[in-house]
Amino acid sequence: MERKIKLIWEFYGPDAEHTAKHHQEHLGEFAEKENLIEGICGAEYVTEMKWLAYLICVESEMIKVRDALKPLRGELFEE
Repeated sequence: MERKIKLIWEFYGPDAEHTAKHHQEHLGEFAEKENLIEGICGAEYVTEMKWLAYLICVESEMIKVRDALKPLRGELFEE
């Protein structure tokens, strides 16, 4: 079983929640278009002024996704 990678985009400011949720929609569209094996995406609250959008993919697809979407960072995802 391949390792899963969580690719992360961070958003700050009073519109961070809206921006992260909107970005999540586009990540989902990308995952569907590219037929990603996992393609799980979401938005996550950090603080009132900071939200994350993320896309979880398998390690073999990470380079393709990273190069296309330019996430801020990535980390191993463990369920």
